[in-house]
Amino acid sequence: MLVNLIDILKKAQEGHYAVGLFNTTDSDMLQAAIEAAEEMRSPIIIGTAEILLPYGELKLIAPSVIEAAKRASVPVVVHYDHGLTFDRCIEALKLGFSSIMFDGSAGDEEENIKATKEIVKIAHSFGASVEGEIGHVGNADAGDNETSDMYTTPEEALDFIEKTGVDALAVAIGTAHGAYKTKPCLDIERLKAIRAKVDTPLVLHGGSGLSDDDFKNTIREGIAKVNIFTDLLLAGEKGMKEGLEKGIGYLETRNLKKEYIKEAVKTKIKLFGCKDKA
Repeated sequence: MLVNLIDILKKAQEGHYAVGLFNTTDSDMLQAAIEAAEEMRSPIIIGTAEILLPYGELKLIAPSVIEAAKRASVPVVVHYDHGLTFDRCIEALKLGFSSIMFDGSAGDEEENIKATKEIVKIAHSFGASVEGEIGHVGNADAGDNETSDMYTTPEEALDFIEKTGVDALAVAIGTAHGAYKTKPCLDIERLKAIRAKVDTPLVLHGGSGLSDDDFKNTIREGIAKVNIFTDLLLAGEKGMKEGLEKGIGYLETRNLKKEYIKEAVKTKIKLFGCKDKA
């Protein structure tokens, strides 16, 4: 069933578990994610991000993602992740996405607040939820996740939520997008302080590559949504490589890739504690 973040994240927050966002750029990844959620009886968030559109155009993938969510036997949020432009966010809403993230965190803070507030107003009129971001979640390739003066402060988080009305907030506590070159050092005390200050569900970006303990610690201290993408790519690559080595053909290799991705999603569902929460 198609739902939005409001429908699932408050329950996750109260139940001390997290729901995973798994970006899917094609039908193989989409099928893997939906099957994993149904087998695990877990809510799930699927979608795509603006930087991924060159690998799966929005108008092309939106109908299949949305219809798959509607047909699913578990709650599915269709989320437009890291929307960087107003026009693309509106396009996602018009295509039927049930949730969007507007990410103005790289620019001026006041401009981020102003733009996010406007997106919230529009998205809510569509019945969709909105995630925002304050602070800077780095890129692993650049190593800028270690720049602690760009981390979210409790005061910034509260101010941002009160001024924008977002339904979920991505916070910067030391994670990064992509594959980590060195072990990340998460600021759990900062996360605890943010959670003590705000009641809005908190989001952890850059989840691929974190340790099991990292996930458990952040979820224990208030994270209700975790973003995963790189781990799915690595699982898919493993399946394709194995298929080529075995010489089993395109369709069989496709199914092998899908199964590896599905197992990666199921592993995260178990770890996040959302198994049997649908």
